[in-house]
Amino acid sequence: MAVLPGFSSSSSSEAAALSVAELDRRLRTAVEGVSLGVWVQGEVRGLKVATSGHVYFTLKDEQQDAMIEAVAYRDDALRARRVLSEGARVLVRGKATVWAPRGRLQLVVEAARPAGRGALLEALERLKEKLRAEGLFEPARKRPVPPDARCIGVVTSASGAVIHDIIRVAFRRGAPSILLAPAQVQGDDAPRSIMAALLKLQRVPGLDVIIVGRGGGSMEDLMPFNDERVVRCVAACPIPTVSAVGHEVDVTLTDLVADARAATPSQAAEMVVADRQQNERSLAHLRARLHRAMVAHVREDRGVLRELQRRLGDPRRAIDERQQRLDDLVQRAQGAMQAMQAARRVALDRLERRLVARHPRVVLTRTRAQLDSLRWRAAGAMRAALRARRADLSEKGTQLEALSPLAVLARGYAIAVGPDGRALLDASQVEAGDTIEVRLRHGQLSAGVLRSSGEES
Repeated sequence: MAVLPGFSSSSSSEAAALSVAELDRRLRTAVEGVSLGVWVQGEVRGLKVATSGHVYFTLKDEQQDAMIEAVAYRDDALRARRVLSEGARVLVRGKATVWAPRGRLQLVVEAARPAGRGALLEALERLKEKLRAEGLFEPARKRPVPPDARCIGVVTSASGAVIHDIIRVAFRRGAPSILLAPAQVQGDDAPRSIMAALLKLQRVPGLDVIIVGRGGGSMEDLMPFNDERVVRCVAACPIPTVSAVGHEVDVTLTDLVADARAATPSQAAEMVVADRQQNERSLAHLRARLHRAMVAHVREDRGVLRELQRRLGDPRRAIDERQQRLDDLVQRAQGAMQAMQAARRVALDRLERRLVARHPRVVLTRTRAQLDSLRWRAAGAMRAALRARRADLSEKGTQLEALSPLAVLARGYAIAVGPDGRALLDASQVEAGDTIEVRLRHGQLSAGVLRSSGEES
């Protein structure tokens, strides 16, 4: 049988009893001796940061049902804090020890490094991506939350501080009606309890908004608000919902699917209940501004009225001046009308004279006189032209007579025409024995050619 260091198997020691502190010291020495500098892998659960700077969490085995409490003291926590997060899979180096005040076995972490995401965090990420793909986180599907709700439904624990914070803030700011639907907010039955409370509130008529909330806690404490059934129930709620789960650093799937998210339950109450005192102060401020604006406006209008009165003067004097102006315009209009009538009358007389001058009888008489004159002028012109033509013809006849062959014949000459009918100009045109015609002034002769000679005689 193996014996731990510091313990004896001798029967003689059975008579000596150990104190609890001595037993804790021996266990501490034994445990630290076998675990000094060991590396341990696990998933971080229940991460808490104390005001002292120490970090407390549980390191859970992902394959078997086993876990160990762990602590990283302030100096080591400053280096390990960037690695330690809820649901993260980490490798930590340290030593196991026994904390005597609680008699608790714990792992004192000296260093830590990431080893991937834990099974719980991976499952949560898969669900988150699934819901995002369905569009449940889209801003377009979210409804506006009423800023001054009259009737508020609250889903939370009846014994927790959340409902008291909401009531305190809501009644300080206004006087709404608050309807509590009690629900378990932690544990295995919490999802069904939260869904049942939501369904009850949905059946209440006149409800303006629903606040789903709980206080802060570890990731495991907030897991009911990451449950798919609860998330889908919040998404399907016909009444605007505000999620106020955990603290500002805690973000659950319910926060992402709700119509609005509040960092704390108190902030959720501030979101849906208007501050009555602030509204009264704002109203008083606006009323004072309106009064000052109205006074300034009236003062300005009075100044404008005085200026207009100064410029306008006595209304009766203004009317008289306008009447005088009207009389002057009437006189000018009458003068213009008379001048226009006179001009029209002169134009009319001129047109009448022109019309009389163009009367058909006058035009006919004048035209006839012109026609007679033109007739005499035409007859004279024709006689003068005829005489000129006759004289020219006589002259041309004389010239033609002088050029006529008959005139040559009258002087004793004759024209000889050959057998071909052409006038003979050369003796070579005929031969002896040809018959020619000889034309005289009076008549013609047929002659025979006895001989021909080409020489001039």
